[in-house]
Amino acid sequence: MENLKNIAPIEDFNWDAYEQGEALTTVSHDELEKAYDSTLNKVNDREVVDGTVISMNKREVVVNIGYKSDGIIPLNEFRYNPELTVGDTVEVYIENQEDKKGQLVLSHRKARATRSWDRVNAALENEEIIKGYIKCRTKGGMIVDVFGIEAFLPGSQIDVKPIRDYDVFVGKTMEFKVVKINQEFKNVVVSHKALIEAELEQQKKEIIGKLEKGQVLEGTVKNITSYGVFIDLGGVDGLIHITDLSWGRVSDPKEVVELDQKLNVVILDFDDEKKRIALGLKQLTPHPWDALSTELKVGDHVKGKVVVMADYGAFIEIATGVEGLIHVSEMSWSQHLRSAQDFMKVGDEVEAVVLTLDREERKMSLGIKQLKQDPWETIETKYPVASKHTAKVRNFTNFGVFVEIEEGVDGLIHISDLSWTKKVKHPSEFTQIGADIDVQVLEIDKENRRLSLGHKQLEENPWDVFETLFTVGSVHEGTIIEMLDKGAVVALPYGVEGFATPKHLVKEDGAQAQLDEKLDFKVIEFNKDAKRIILSHSRIFEDVAKSEEKAEKKAAAKKTSKKEDAPMIQNQAASTTLGDLDALAALKEQMEGKK
Repeated sequence: MENLKNIAPIEDFNWDAYEQGEALTTVSHDELEKAYDSTLNKVNDREVVDGTVISMNKREVVVNIGYKSDGIIPLNEFRYNPELTVGDTVEVYIENQEDKKGQLVLSHRKARATRSWDRVNAALENEEIIKGYIKCRTKGGMIVDVFGIEAFLPGSQIDVKPIRDYDVFVGKTMEFKVVKINQEFKNVVVSHKALIEAELEQQKKEIIGKLEKGQVLEGTVKNITSYGVFIDLGGVDGLIHITDLSWGRVSDPKEVVELDQKLNVVILDFDDEKKRIALGLKQLTPHPWDALSTELKVGDHVKGKVVVMADYGAFIEIATGVEGLIHVSEMSWSQHLRSAQDFMKVGDEVEAVVLTLDREERKMSLGIKQLKQDPWETIETKYPVASKHTAKVRNFTNFGVFVEIEEGVDGLIHISDLSWTKKVKHPSEFTQIGADIDVQVLEIDKENRRLSLGHKQLEENPWDVFETLFTVGSVHEGTIIEMLDKGAVVALPYGVEGFATPKHLVKEDGAQAQLDEKLDFKVIEFNKDAKRIILSHSRIFEDVAKSEEKAEKKAAAKKTSKKEDAPMIQNQAASTTLGDLDALAALKEQMEGKK
């Protein structure tokens, strides 16, 4: 307390004025307010000014524009600029100098929008690099926030390489160039690809200038198609055709490479302007034919997988990149025209015999029929003449039936050797393709690898019996089964057929015999070798009439002398045909009966 000093109050202090809130200085309140305002910026509502970021958090940004209060702006208005930090200068739009709470109300988005159209036009004119925020996907590309304007970023303008996933770009801030503006519709098109193309163009010129055939470069798989793989050589694209991916056959390039894979490739060729570059991958490894065993020779057995099928044969891969052709003719000893698909299919594991081997041409022919013995080597012992077998009908011709006794052993049954009795006009009337048929070997043609076969020879020749039954002059019941222009075919007993001409089909009443009519027929000709029987119905009643006429003449002749009778009988006998003998015999019996 001792240290305390007595301090006297100001003598002329106006305590009453202080209690009433009046200023304690001789300077007026207006003067003080005027002095304070002079230290602040003069601002107006709906005006765009620059401000300084003085603080920020996850939700808001505080901006000082030199006014008596600071403004607060939502952080999402700055999402196009993720690098925003304290101290940065930003443009703001003054919406209200003082709201109900006395707070300055600012907007960064409106500030950008106010100047956006001028800025975007200037960016196009000056080829300026600008920043934009990718808001979302749309058809064909993306929507980008540029200066508060929604600009379109085509999918093809995102990068120099094809984009496989557009969604990864949403929410990113990237640099762009304005490439097109439609003033009428206020449409803006931007490109990110344009920024890197200039740099790539320079790299491309450097690479193209150094290109040489046989040069090995590192590249990245850019795109995979059904016909090959596009490789990015650092701004220059080249194509590895599917045939140059591997020494072996490749059905899908994805079996060999994958997207974004880095690999070494060799330059095979390019055009004069070096715009089309042909690359190779397999050429970086030795050719498999060079690694093929030197001991492999004709006659050796090899195993492999069927990789390609064609009608004419199958390609067998016996080692990666080493293929041999099995021609369809080397698949079976059979001489029938067949497709290779009848024997094997892609993916089959097969064993084969080396038939030819050309290491210089890198060609090899194989066979699988050689794994079995050629049946024609022992044909005489296995299928001797007169031996009987069962064969399968393979094909028809007008003159016979081609059959196969076993694979590689073919034969022909001539149409005349199908049946003893039936007149076969076409083999399809007798049998059908695929059916089994019994045959007998008639003849062996080893040179042409064909057997002459017969079917009817398995049965006895019925015409030996028919010769005794269907004698000339004999009468048999028959049925007309077919009417032709030249006559009718008549079915006789025992399954045999005969033929009658129209004049021999006239009945006793003068009418013509009809189809399916059953009549008696007389044999007037029998030819065993030709298997032909000629019949007549008319001859039956004609011969009876002749017999009666002759009988009357004989009765009248009895009245003449016996001297004249003998020569008359001789003359009559001389004029009698073979067909009349039966009638004469019957007449003789009749006459003897009368006596």
